[in-house]
Amino acid sequence: MADFSDFDTRGYRTVDVRSGYGEWVATYERTVEDAMDIELLDSLEHVSWSGEAADLGCGTGRTAAWLRERGVGAIDGVDLTPEMLEVARSRGVHRRLVEADVASTGLASAHYDLVVTSLVDEHLAELRPLYAETFRLAKPEATYVLVGYHPHFIMAAGMPTHYDSASGEPVAIETHVHLLSEHTAAALGAGWRLAELKERVIDDAWLELKPKWERLRNQPLAFAAVWRKAGPDG
Repeated sequence: MADFSDFDTRGYRTVDVRSGYGEWVATYERTVEDAMDIELLDSLEHVSWSGEAADLGCGTGRTAAWLRERGVGAIDGVDLTPEMLEVARSRGVHRRLVEADVASTGLASAHYDLVVTSLVDEHLAELRPLYAETFRLAKPEATYVLVGYHPHFIMAAGMPTHYDSASGEPVAIETHVHLLSEHTAAALGAGWRLAELKERVIDDAWLELKPKWERLRNQPLAFAAVWRKAGPDG
């Protein structure tokens, strides 16, 4: 596994996930672009957006709001950060919200038609516990959708997930690099089968939002993987 410190070009002060998102929550909705994750979700072709969903690392409820618009009927959200959960609660799109780690949610086994994580995996030191937990939560024939920063982007840009504190200081949140091959090994090891993989590159549309990233044009920025759990007949 690659170590982010080998690529870090910013050297920002780094905080843990719970502390970081607890402070970032005040400006989070204004700083995360839909082009990073929501547009990737919208491009997927092999997902039935229906039934009951587990939204792991639900944050402020951005993903859940989109899922509800697409027709998902009941969504249970899990997040480590109480401040993020408060914002999600005010949105009113989740059936239930739980403060817990995404790799140990406490939700019911084999209960969900759909499991989703978005912009979560770069904060995890290990991927296998996440894929094992999502597999545990999924019904037979259920789908798991993971959207993440592309490892190539994290390495090429040398930039961690970060935010500006109330004082204006840029602060990094603990960031890890996971190659796509590591995602594949962890998912297949848990029992998932790959159904779809899409990568979003830095194009003209993205550069309109972030013109300072011109040097990274045409390099991959984010990815979405769709995994399927086998049914009773395999």
